[in-house]
Amino acid sequence: MTEFYATVIFLFVLFALLGSSVWVGLALMGVAWVGMELFTVRPAGDAMITTIWTSSSSWTLTALPMFIWMGEILYRTRLSEDMFRGLAPWMRRLPGGLLHTNIAGCTLFAAVSGSSAATLTTVGKMSIPELRSRGYPEYMIIGTLAGAATLGLMIPPSLTLIVYGVTINESITKLFMAGILPGLVLAGLFMTYIIGWHYLRPGQRPRREPSMTFSEMLSESRFLIPVLALVFTVIGSMYFGWATATEAAAVGVIGALLLAAMQRSLNWQTFSASLMGATRTSAMIALILMGAAFLSLAMGFTGLPRALAAWIDGMQLSPLVLIVALTVFYIILGMFLDGISSVVLTMAIVEPMIRQAGIDVIWFGIFVVVVVEMAQVTPPIGFNLFVLQGMTNHEISYIAKTAIPMVLLMILMVVILVVWPEIATWLPDNVRRSPG
Repeated sequence: MTEFYATVIFLFVLFALLGSSVWVGLALMGVAWVGMELFTVRPAGDAMITTIWTSSSSWTLTALPMFIWMGEILYRTRLSEDMFRGLAPWMRRLPGGLLHTNIAGCTLFAAVSGSSAATLTTVGKMSIPELRSRGYPEYMIIGTLAGAATLGLMIPPSLTLIVYGVTINESITKLFMAGILPGLVLAGLFMTYIIGWHYLRPGQRPRREPSMTFSEMLSESRFLIPVLALVFTVIGSMYFGWATATEAAAVGVIGALLLAAMQRSLNWQTFSASLMGATRTSAMIALILMGAAFLSLAMGFTGLPRALAAWIDGMQLSPLVLIVALTVFYIILGMFLDGISSVVLTMAIVEPMIRQAGIDVIWFGIFVVVVVEMAQVTPPIGFNLFVLQGMTNHEISYIAKTAIPMVLLMILMVVILVVWPEIATWLPDNVRRSPG
Protein backbone atom coordinates (compact mmCIF):
# COMPACT_ATOMS: atom_id res chain seq x y z
CA MET A 1 0.00 0.00 0.00
CA THR A 2 2.97 2.32 0.55
CA GLU A 3 3.64 2.33 -3.19
CA PHE A 4 -0.02 3.19 -3.89
CA TYR A 5 -0.01 6.16 -1.52
CA ALA A 6 3.37 7.29 -2.90
CA THR A 7 1.98 7.20 -6.44
CA VAL A 8 -1.08 9.24 -5.50
CA ILE A 9 1.01 11.84 -3.68
CA PHE A 10 3.60 12.07 -6.46
CA LEU A 11 0.93 12.58 -9.11
CA PHE A 12 -1.05 15.08 -7.03
CA VAL A 13 1.99 17.25 -6.26
CA LEU A 14 3.28 17.00 -9.85
CA PHE A 15 0.02 18.10 -11.47
CA ALA A 16 -0.51 20.79 -8.85
CA LEU A 17 2.92 22.28 -9.60
CA LEU A 18 2.64 21.95 -13.37
CA GLY A 19 -0.88 23.38 -13.28
CA SER A 20 0.40 26.43 -11.42
CA SER A 21 2.87 27.10 -14.29
CA VAL A 22 5.99 26.18 -12.32
CA TRP A 23 8.91 25.27 -14.61
CA VAL A 24 9.03 21.56 -15.36
CA GLY A 25 12.48 21.10 -13.81
CA LEU A 26 11.45 22.83 -10.58
CA ALA A 27 8.18 20.88 -10.51
CA LEU A 28 10.12 17.60 -10.67
CA MET A 29 12.39 18.75 -7.84
CA GLY A 30 9.36 19.75 -5.78
CA VAL A 31 7.75 16.32 -6.20
CA ALA A 32 11.02 14.60 -5.30
CA TRP A 33 11.46 16.81 -2.22
CA VAL A 34 7.98 15.88 -0.96
CA GLY A 35 8.69 12.19 -1.61
CA MET A 36 12.00 12.31 0.26
CA GLU A 37 10.46 14.08 3.23
CA LEU A 38 7.45 11.74 3.49
CA PHE A 39 8.91 8.33 2.66
CA THR A 40 12.59 8.37 3.67
CA VAL A 41 14.75 9.33 6.63
CA ARG A 42 17.55 10.71 4.46
CA PRO A 43 17.84 14.53 4.53
CA ALA A 44 16.22 15.81 1.33
CA GLY A 45 18.62 18.75 0.91
CA ASP A 46 21.74 16.60 1.06
CA ALA A 47 20.25 14.07 -1.38
CA MET A 48 19.20 16.81 -3.79
CA ILE A 49 22.61 18.50 -3.88
CA THR A 50 24.47 15.22 -4.38
CA THR A 51 22.11 13.95 -7.07
CA ILE A 52 21.99 17.21 -9.01
CA TRP A 53 25.79 17.47 -9.07
CA THR A 54 26.22 13.85 -10.14
CA SER A 55 23.64 14.05 -12.92
CA SER A 56 24.82 17.40 -14.30
CA SER A 57 28.55 16.60 -14.31
CA SER A 58 28.27 13.78 -16.86
CA TRP A 59 30.86 14.06 -19.64
CA THR A 60 28.39 12.62 -22.16
CA LEU A 61 26.01 15.48 -21.40
CA THR A 62 28.51 18.02 -22.78
CA ALA A 63 27.42 17.00 -26.29
CA LEU A 64 24.02 18.56 -25.65
CA PRO A 65 24.93 22.28 -25.46
CA MET A 66 27.44 21.86 -28.31
CA PHE A 67 24.85 20.43 -30.69
CA ILE A 68 22.35 23.09 -29.60
CA TRP A 69 24.93 25.81 -30.31
CA MET A 70 25.65 24.32 -33.74
CA GLY A 71 21.97 24.52 -34.63
CA GLU A 72 21.70 28.09 -33.28
CA ILE A 73 24.64 29.23 -35.44
CA LEU A 74 23.19 27.67 -38.59
CA TYR A 75 19.76 29.08 -37.82
CA ARG A 76 21.25 32.57 -38.17
CA THR A 77 22.93 31.92 -41.53
CA ARG A 78 21.49 31.91 -45.06
CA LEU A 79 21.24 28.12 -44.83
CA SER A 80 17.48 27.95 -45.48
CA GLU A 81 17.72 30.07 -48.64
CA ASP A 82 20.64 28.01 -49.94
CA MET A 83 18.91 24.71 -49.13
CA PHE A 84 15.75 25.70 -50.98
CA ARG A 85 17.74 26.89 -53.98
CA GLY A 86 19.77 23.68 -54.08
CA LEU A 87 16.84 21.30 -53.51
CA ALA A 88 14.21 22.93 -55.74
CA PRO A 89 15.61 21.80 -59.13
CA TRP A 90 15.47 18.15 -58.05
CA MET A 91 12.19 18.25 -56.11
CA ARG A 92 10.18 19.94 -58.89
CA ARG A 93 10.33 16.77 -61.00
CA LEU A 94 8.66 14.61 -58.35
CA PRO A 95 4.86 14.19 -58.16
CA GLY A 96 3.86 16.86 -55.68
CA GLY A 97 6.57 19.24 -56.87
CA LEU A 98 8.21 21.70 -54.52
CA LEU A 99 6.19 20.52 -51.49
CA HIS A 100 8.94 17.91 -51.19
CA THR A 101 11.36 20.70 -50.27
CA ASN A 102 9.60 20.85 -46.88
CA ILE A 103 10.48 17.21 -46.24
CA ALA A 104 13.97 17.21 -47.80
CA GLY A 105 14.85 20.56 -46.21
CA CYS A 106 13.74 19.46 -42.74
CA THR A 107 15.61 16.16 -43.13
CA LEU A 108 18.82 17.97 -44.07
CA PHE A 109 18.57 20.62 -41.37
CA ALA A 110 17.61 18.01 -38.76
CA ALA A 111 20.98 16.39 -39.45
CA VAL A 112 22.79 19.52 -38.27
CA SER A 113 20.36 20.85 -35.66
CA GLY A 114 18.72 18.26 -33.40
CA SER A 115 15.90 20.65 -32.51
CA SER A 116 12.39 20.39 -33.93
CA ALA A 117 11.65 24.09 -33.37
CA ALA A 118 14.90 25.23 -35.02
CA THR A 119 14.23 22.93 -37.98
CA LEU A 120 10.69 24.23 -38.36
CA THR A 121 11.66 27.89 -38.15
CA THR A 122 14.70 27.66 -40.42
CA VAL A 123 12.99 25.74 -43.23
CA GLY A 124 9.61 27.43 -42.81
CA LYS A 125 10.87 31.00 -43.10
CA MET A 126 11.98 30.23 -46.65
CA SER A 127 9.61 27.53 -47.90
CA ILE A 128 6.28 29.04 -46.77
CA PRO A 129 6.49 32.26 -48.85
CA GLU A 130 8.05 30.42 -51.81
CA LEU A 131 5.36 27.72 -51.89
CA ARG A 132 2.56 30.24 -51.39
CA SER A 133 3.80 32.34 -54.30
CA ARG A 134 3.67 29.26 -56.53
CA GLY A 135 0.05 28.45 -55.63
CA TYR A 136 0.40 25.34 -53.47
CA PRO A 137 -2.58 24.65 -51.13
CA GLU A 138 -2.15 26.24 -47.70
CA TYR A 139 -3.14 23.10 -45.79
CA MET A 140 -0.46 21.06 -47.58
CA ILE A 141 2.25 23.67 -47.00
CA ILE A 142 1.54 23.88 -43.26
CA GLY A 143 0.72 20.22 -42.64
CA THR A 144 3.82 18.81 -44.34
CA LEU A 145 6.05 21.38 -42.64
CA ALA A 146 4.59 20.67 -39.19
CA GLY A 147 5.14 16.94 -39.58
CA ALA A 148 8.54 17.06 -41.28
CA ALA A 149 9.98 19.40 -38.64
CA THR A 150 9.59 16.63 -36.05
CA LEU A 151 12.43 14.81 -37.85
CA GLY A 152 14.71 17.09 -35.85
CA LEU A 153 13.93 14.89 -32.84
CA MET A 154 15.10 11.67 -34.52
CA ILE A 155 17.75 12.24 -37.15
CA PRO A 156 21.10 12.70 -35.38
CA PRO A 157 22.19 14.83 -33.66
CA SER A 158 18.91 14.50 -31.74
CA LEU A 159 18.61 16.35 -28.43
CA THR A 160 15.90 13.92 -27.28
CA LEU A 161 18.15 10.92 -27.96
CA ILE A 162 20.99 12.57 -26.02
CA VAL A 163 18.69 13.10 -23.04
CA TYR A 164 17.37 9.52 -23.31
CA GLY A 165 20.90 8.10 -23.50
CA VAL A 166 22.07 10.09 -20.48
CA THR A 167 18.96 9.12 -18.50
CA ILE A 168 19.40 5.36 -19.01
CA ASN A 169 23.22 5.44 -19.32
CA GLU A 170 23.32 4.16 -22.90
CA SER A 171 25.75 4.99 -25.73
CA ILE A 172 24.82 8.26 -27.46
CA THR A 173 26.66 7.19 -30.61
CA LYS A 174 24.64 3.97 -30.88
CA LEU A 175 21.39 5.88 -30.36
CA PHE A 176 22.39 8.33 -33.07
CA MET A 177 23.11 5.49 -35.47
CA ALA A 178 19.77 3.90 -34.59
CA GLY A 179 17.92 7.08 -35.54
CA ILE A 180 19.25 7.38 -39.10
CA LEU A 181 17.27 4.69 -40.94
CA PRO A 182 13.96 5.24 -39.09
CA GLY A 183 14.31 8.97 -39.73
CA LEU A 184 14.79 8.37 -43.46
CA VAL A 185 11.86 5.90 -43.54
CA LEU A 186 9.61 8.46 -41.82
CA ALA A 187 10.72 11.13 -44.29
CA GLY A 188 9.86 8.67 -47.07
CA LEU A 189 6.37 8.21 -45.62
CA PHE A 190 5.84 11.97 -45.57
CA MET A 191 6.96 12.23 -49.21
CA THR A 192 4.64 9.34 -50.13
CA TYR A 193 1.76 11.33 -48.63
CA ILE A 194 2.63 14.27 -50.89
CA ILE A 195 2.77 11.97 -53.93
CA GLY A 196 -0.64 10.55 -52.99
CA TRP A 197 -2.07 14.09 -52.73
CA HIS A 198 -0.66 14.86 -56.19
CA TYR A 199 -2.59 12.02 -57.83
CA LEU A 200 -5.75 12.14 -55.69
CA ARG A 201 -6.27 15.92 -55.88
CA PRO A 202 -5.20 16.87 -59.43
CA GLY A 203 -7.32 20.01 -59.34
CA GLN A 204 -5.18 21.46 -56.53
CA ARG A 205 -1.86 21.16 -58.36
CA PRO A 206 -0.16 24.48 -59.10
CA ARG A 207 1.16 25.29 -62.55
CA ARG A 208 4.22 23.35 -63.67
CA GLU A 209 7.62 24.82 -62.93
CA PRO A 210 9.69 25.93 -65.95
CA SER A 211 12.06 23.22 -67.11
CA MET A 212 15.80 23.32 -66.37
CA THR A 213 18.71 21.66 -68.13
CA PHE A 214 20.74 19.08 -66.25
CA SER A 215 23.75 21.40 -66.14
CA GLU A 216 21.58 24.14 -64.60
CA MET A 217 20.33 21.70 -61.97
CA LEU A 218 23.89 20.72 -61.10
CA SER A 219 24.88 24.37 -60.91
CA GLU A 220 22.10 25.13 -58.42
CA SER A 221 23.03 22.05 -56.39
CA ARG A 222 26.32 23.65 -55.39
CA PHE A 223 24.43 25.52 -52.67
CA LEU A 224 23.88 22.19 -50.88
CA ILE A 225 27.59 21.34 -50.68
CA PRO A 226 28.39 23.21 -47.40
CA VAL A 227 25.52 21.70 -45.39
CA LEU A 228 26.08 18.21 -46.84
CA ALA A 229 29.77 18.43 -45.96
CA LEU A 230 28.88 19.37 -42.38
CA VAL A 231 26.36 16.51 -42.11
CA PHE A 232 28.84 13.90 -43.35
CA THR A 233 31.60 15.28 -41.11
CA VAL A 234 29.52 15.18 -37.93
CA ILE A 235 27.65 11.90 -38.50
CA GLY A 236 30.45 10.17 -40.41
CA SER A 237 33.00 10.82 -37.65
CA MET A 238 30.72 8.98 -35.21
CA TYR A 239 29.80 6.18 -37.61
CA PHE A 240 33.41 5.32 -38.41
CA GLY A 241 34.45 5.52 -34.77
CA TRP A 242 36.73 8.52 -35.26
CA ALA A 243 34.93 10.63 -32.66
CA THR A 244 32.55 10.29 -29.75
CA ALA A 245 29.26 12.20 -29.78
CA THR A 246 30.83 14.97 -27.69
CA GLU A 247 33.86 15.29 -30.00
CA ALA A 248 31.61 15.24 -33.08
CA ALA A 249 29.56 18.05 -31.50
CA ALA A 250 32.71 20.17 -31.10
CA VAL A 251 33.62 19.51 -34.74
CA GLY A 252 30.09 20.50 -35.72
CA VAL A 253 30.33 23.84 -33.89
CA ILE A 254 33.62 24.64 -35.63
CA GLY A 255 32.09 23.62 -38.98
CA ALA A 256 29.00 25.75 -38.36
CA LEU A 257 31.18 28.78 -37.52
CA LEU A 258 33.20 28.25 -40.70
CA LEU A 259 30.00 27.88 -42.74
CA ALA A 260 28.61 31.10 -41.26
CA ALA A 261 31.90 32.89 -42.01
CA MET A 262 31.85 31.62 -45.63
CA GLN A 263 28.32 32.98 -46.05
CA ARG A 264 29.46 36.29 -44.50
CA SER A 265 26.71 36.04 -41.89
CA LEU A 266 29.09 35.62 -38.94
CA ASN A 267 29.52 38.79 -36.93
CA TRP A 268 29.57 39.64 -33.25
CA GLN A 269 25.79 40.04 -33.11
CA THR A 270 25.21 36.63 -34.75
CA PHE A 271 27.83 34.98 -32.56
CA SER A 272 26.50 36.39 -29.27
CA ALA A 273 22.86 35.71 -30.21
CA SER A 274 23.64 32.07 -31.07
CA LEU A 275 25.61 31.65 -27.84
CA MET A 276 22.85 33.13 -25.68
CA GLY A 277 20.18 31.07 -27.47
CA ALA A 278 22.17 27.89 -26.90
CA THR A 279 22.75 28.83 -23.25
CA ARG A 280 19.04 29.38 -22.58
CA THR A 281 18.00 26.10 -24.21
CA SER A 282 20.80 24.13 -22.54
CA ALA A 283 19.97 25.57 -19.12
CA MET A 284 16.30 24.66 -19.55
CA ILE A 285 17.11 21.05 -20.49
CA ALA A 286 19.76 20.77 -17.74
CA LEU A 287 17.24 21.91 -15.11
CA ILE A 288 14.76 19.27 -16.33
CA LEU A 289 17.45 16.57 -16.17
CA MET A 290 18.45 17.64 -12.65
CA GLY A 291 14.85 17.48 -11.48
CA ALA A 292 14.35 14.10 -13.15
CA ALA A 293 17.49 12.66 -11.52
CA PHE A 294 16.31 13.79 -8.07
CA LEU A 295 12.83 12.41 -8.73
CA SER A 296 14.31 9.07 -9.82
CA LEU A 297 16.22 8.89 -6.53
CA ALA A 298 13.12 9.71 -4.51
CA MET A 299 11.03 7.10 -6.33
CA GLY A 300 13.81 4.57 -5.88
CA PHE A 301 13.61 5.03 -2.10
CA THR A 302 9.86 4.42 -2.17
CA GLY A 303 10.30 1.26 -4.28
CA LEU A 304 7.69 2.55 -6.73
CA PRO A 305 9.54 1.66 -9.99
CA ARG A 306 10.31 -1.86 -8.80
CA ALA A 307 6.74 -2.37 -7.58
CA LEU A 308 5.28 -1.12 -10.85
CA ALA A 309 7.66 -3.28 -12.89
CA ALA A 310 6.71 -6.30 -10.77
CA TRP A 311 3.02 -5.48 -11.23
CA ILE A 312 3.41 -5.27 -15.00
CA ASP A 313 5.41 -8.49 -14.97
CA GLY A 314 2.68 -10.17 -12.96
CA MET A 315 0.13 -9.26 -15.61
CA GLN A 316 2.10 -11.40 -18.07
CA LEU A 317 1.78 -8.82 -20.82
CA SER A 318 3.53 -9.70 -24.05
CA PRO A 319 6.11 -7.17 -25.29
CA LEU A 320 3.71 -6.23 -28.11
CA VAL A 321 0.84 -5.43 -25.74
CA LEU A 322 3.24 -3.45 -23.53
CA ILE A 323 4.38 -1.39 -26.53
CA VAL A 324 0.76 -0.69 -27.52
CA ALA A 325 -0.01 0.45 -23.96
CA LEU A 326 3.09 2.65 -23.84
CA THR A 327 2.22 4.16 -27.23
CA VAL A 328 -1.18 5.29 -25.95
CA PHE A 329 0.42 6.47 -22.69
CA TYR A 330 3.06 8.62 -24.41
CA ILE A 331 0.60 10.08 -26.91
CA ILE A 332 -1.64 11.24 -24.05
CA LEU A 333 1.33 12.48 -21.99
CA GLY A 334 2.71 14.28 -25.03
CA MET A 335 -0.44 16.35 -25.32
CA PHE A 336 0.59 18.16 -22.14
CA LEU A 337 4.42 17.91 -21.96
CA ASP A 338 7.21 18.45 -24.47
CA GLY A 339 9.23 15.46 -25.67
CA ILE A 340 12.27 15.86 -23.42
CA SER A 341 10.11 16.33 -20.31
CA SER A 342 8.08 13.24 -21.23
CA VAL A 343 11.24 11.15 -21.53
CA VAL A 344 12.96 12.20 -18.31
CA LEU A 345 9.72 12.14 -16.29
CA THR A 346 8.90 8.53 -17.17
CA MET A 347 12.20 6.70 -17.62
CA ALA A 348 12.67 5.87 -13.93
CA ILE A 349 9.47 3.78 -14.10
CA VAL A 350 9.48 2.68 -17.76
CA GLU A 351 13.10 1.51 -17.99
CA PRO A 352 12.72 -1.40 -15.51
CA MET A 353 9.51 -2.42 -17.30
CA ILE A 354 11.08 -2.64 -20.75
CA ARG A 355 14.19 -4.41 -19.48
CA GLN A 356 11.97 -6.89 -17.64
CA ALA A 357 10.06 -7.51 -20.89
CA GLY A 358 13.30 -8.07 -22.80
CA ILE A 359 12.83 -5.04 -25.08
CA ASP A 360 16.03 -3.66 -26.62
CA VAL A 361 16.75 -0.26 -25.01
CA ILE A 362 18.28 1.14 -28.23
CA TRP A 363 15.16 0.18 -30.19
CA PHE A 364 12.97 1.57 -27.42
CA GLY A 365 14.78 4.91 -27.63
CA ILE A 366 13.75 5.25 -31.27
CA PHE A 367 10.20 4.16 -30.43
CA VAL A 368 10.00 6.83 -27.71
CA VAL A 369 11.25 9.50 -30.10
CA VAL A 370 8.58 8.60 -32.68
CA VAL A 371 5.75 8.80 -30.15
CA VAL A 372 6.99 12.04 -28.57
CA GLU A 373 7.32 13.48 -32.10
CA MET A 374 3.54 13.33 -32.18
CA ALA A 375 3.50 15.56 -29.10
CA GLN A 376 5.00 18.36 -31.19
CA VAL A 377 1.91 18.50 -33.44
CA THR A 378 -0.96 17.48 -31.13
CA PRO A 379 -3.00 20.06 -29.19
CA PRO A 380 -3.21 21.55 -26.65
CA ILE A 381 0.56 21.87 -26.02
CA GLY A 382 1.97 20.94 -29.45
CA PHE A 383 5.00 23.22 -29.63
CA ASN A 384 5.30 23.12 -33.44
CA LEU A 385 1.69 24.28 -33.67
CA PHE A 386 2.49 27.45 -31.72
CA VAL A 387 5.62 28.12 -33.81
CA LEU A 388 3.58 27.75 -37.01
CA GLN A 389 0.84 29.96 -35.60
CA GLY A 390 3.39 32.72 -35.13
CA MET A 391 4.72 32.23 -38.66
CA THR A 392 1.37 31.97 -40.49
CA ASN A 393 -1.22 33.72 -38.24
CA HIS A 394 -3.59 30.75 -38.59
CA GLU A 395 -5.67 29.40 -35.69
CA ILE A 396 -4.17 26.52 -33.71
CA SER A 397 -7.19 24.36 -34.58
CA TYR A 398 -6.60 24.85 -38.32
CA ILE A 399 -2.88 24.03 -38.05
CA ALA A 400 -3.59 20.94 -35.93
CA LYS A 401 -6.14 19.76 -38.50
CA THR A 402 -3.59 20.04 -41.33
CA ALA A 403 -1.12 17.93 -39.31
CA ILE A 404 -3.51 15.01 -38.67
CA PRO A 405 -2.29 12.98 -41.70
CA MET A 406 1.30 13.37 -40.47
CA VAL A 407 0.35 12.10 -37.00
CA LEU A 408 -1.28 9.05 -38.61
CA LEU A 409 1.93 8.43 -40.56
CA MET A 410 3.91 8.55 -37.30
CA ILE A 411 1.57 5.92 -35.85
CA LEU A 412 2.24 3.85 -38.99
CA MET A 413 5.96 4.34 -38.30
CA VAL A 414 5.49 2.77 -34.85
CA VAL A 415 3.86 -0.24 -36.53
CA ILE A 416 6.78 -0.48 -38.97
CA LEU A 417 9.27 -0.39 -36.08
CA VAL A 418 7.42 -3.19 -34.30
CA VAL A 419 7.21 -5.38 -37.41
CA TRP A 420 10.76 -4.65 -38.58
CA PRO A 421 12.82 -3.73 -35.49
CA GLU A 422 16.01 -4.18 -37.54
CA ILE A 423 15.36 -0.74 -39.03
CA ALA A 424 16.47 0.72 -35.70
CA THR A 425 18.98 -1.91 -34.56
CA TRP A 426 20.95 -2.80 -37.71
CA LEU A 427 23.23 0.25 -37.79
CA PRO A 428 24.05 0.26 -34.04
CA ASP A 429 24.85 -3.45 -34.20
CA ASN A 430 27.25 -2.87 -37.08
CA VAL A 431 28.73 0.50 -36.15
CA ARG A 432 32.39 0.57 -35.20
CA ARG A 433 33.00 0.69 -31.47
CA SER A 434 33.42 4.17 -30.06
CA PRO A 435 33.69 5.20 -26.39
CA GLY A 436 30.88 7.80 -26.81
